[in-house]
Amino acid sequence: MIWYILLLLIGVPVGYLIAYLAKDELTGGRAWFKALIIISIIGWIVFGFLDKPYIGFTLLFIAIVASISLLKSYDKKWTRKV
Repeated sequence: MIWYILLLLIGVPVGYLIAYLAKDELTGGRAWFKALIIISIIGWIVFGFLDKPYIGFTLLFIAIVASISLLKSYDKKWTRKV
């Protein structure tokens, strides 16, 4: 179980990396980030009840990465055009 938590914590720097690499697409993809977060959390709950934690934690990892990108999409200094 500790490995799941450690892998979930890796989602934070991965989210920042993806947000950094795709700065120009953050503001246009806000609706998709929100949808991805909602679908991933619902899937995490569903697969938690189906006793398949590896799929659930994968979806939770996706939700963490997408939420970091969503948060950075509102940062004006992060998304400014060069």
